[in-house]
Amino acid sequence: ELWSWRVLPSEMLKSVNGGHGHRSNMALLLRSLSSSTSSTSIYSYHHLRKRRKWPLSPYKAKWHETFNHQQAMQTLKQSAATSSDLLSALINSFTIYNCDPTPNAYHFVIKALTQTSQFHQIHPVLDRLQNVEKFETPEFIFVDLIQIYGDANMTQHAIDLFFRIPNFRCFPSVHSLNSLLSVLCKRRKDLRIVPQILLKTQLMNIRVEESSIRILIKALCRIRKVNYAIELLNYMIQDGFTLDQRIFSLILSTLCEQKDLYGVEVMDFLEEMRKLGFCADILDWCNVIRFLVKKGKGMEALDALNQMKMDGIKPDVVCYTMVLDGVIAEGKYTEVDELFDEMLVLGLVPDIYTYNVYINGLCKQNKVEDGIKMLVCMEELGCKPDLITYNTLLEGFCMVGELSRARELVREMELKGIQLNSQIYEIMIDGLVRVGDFDEACSLLRKMLDKCFVPQPSTYDELICGLCRRGLVLEPLKEMVGNNVAPGIRAWEALLLGSGIERNFKETALMDSAYPIQTELLELPKF
Repeated sequence: ELWSWRVLPSEMLKSVNGGHGHRSNMALLLRSLSSSTSSTSIYSYHHLRKRRKWPLSPYKAKWHETFNHQQAMQTLKQSAATSSDLLSALINSFTIYNCDPTPNAYHFVIKALTQTSQFHQIHPVLDRLQNVEKFETPEFIFVDLIQIYGDANMTQHAIDLFFRIPNFRCFPSVHSLNSLLSVLCKRRKDLRIVPQILLKTQLMNIRVEESSIRILIKALCRIRKVNYAIELLNYMIQDGFTLDQRIFSLILSTLCEQKDLYGVEVMDFLEEMRKLGFCADILDWCNVIRFLVKKGKGMEALDALNQMKMDGIKPDVVCYTMVLDGVIAEGKYTEVDELFDEMLVLGLVPDIYTYNVYINGLCKQNKVEDGIKMLVCMEELGCKPDLITYNTLLEGFCMVGELSRARELVREMELKGIQLNSQIYEIMIDGLVRVGDFDEACSLLRKMLDKCFVPQPSTYDELICGLCRRGLVLEPLKEMVGNNVAPGIRAWEALLLGSGIERNFKETALMDSAYPIQTELLELPKF
């Protein structure tokens, strides 16, 4: 009715509002308009319902498709817990909801199969993914599967899958290549086929990037093929690849682990690294210093420490301790005191290893009492001495012949509750033998054996040599045999000389030279 009033002419509205005598005519007019309007409206609605096509909302269609995929995935996950055929479960789950499997669904199935070691079912899944599905398969599916094959030592499967990737409507990139390289670089024998793989990847238009070369360099460093790693590094430099500090640090640390290199090669690489704009960090310098000290180049290690400070890197306690050890080994004791004082001036707090090295240097200078003072200082500073500290001081006292001070130190250790180990007994026995106190040496040997400590053959040799000169070797020899310890060369010489057999040595030697033993007949090796 509201619509009917809107279509009335303005004059009719005026007449209706102004005249009362025409109410019956107006009623007839309104009824006629209402009936005609309703019939027209019914016809229009019928026409719209029958003729017009209402468009579907794209948002509603997408939401419905996403909902179906979610429901299908939920059904698939439930079926995977009980089904032994995951491929059939995949197909049935998505068929129920009238939709196609998604890449994530295939990824889930492949992961589930690998987690339960059902690798035999992966092949038909890949075949369906290749031949039936039409979507572009995401590369991450193959990256993960290649890595899984590598973890399962299925290297050939990983290689075959990599070269099969284009069949899945996927363009392989450096990500899948790096995944394969990581697999091949795990074992030395698989590294041999890496050059062939790289040549074939050129035909696949895959560009080798810095990440790929970094994987190869790490593998070469792991198997100690550092020369090949340096060649790859030079290739990166020539081709303009972006370098980083980690590559240089890795190669440098591997160089420092080589036993057949000298300090020159390491320092040359360090200089080349500097020319390219890379400065060694504190870990790099620690590796260099450790390498030089192991090679017996303590003063060169000191030079490296000074260069480190010139580069603006503050050495830590570990660096100073290693340099101290190297300089002490070369007998440069003046530099030792300067280094120790410099370390304290820099505010570095020596640890137990630093104290042990420094005390060892004092003992080598026969300054054992200074070593005892250092022992007291370190205890006052809260650094508890260990057995290496006491062993060093005991050996120092024995070397200078102060056995009484050595005994006092042993008693002090026992009062502190420190358990004596076999090395302490051996140091004391060697010191007693050196001053000719064989009775106490034998007594310590018995205590040592009572505690189930087996002396080194060298300790027995020193004791037997001393006892042979006094004709008292029988009892220690019995104990030696009873503990399954064979006498050393020096002990045998002392035993033979002490038994008077030395006068027959020359005759025996002449007989052996005139009539050599026929080792060929006995099938024994010649000496």
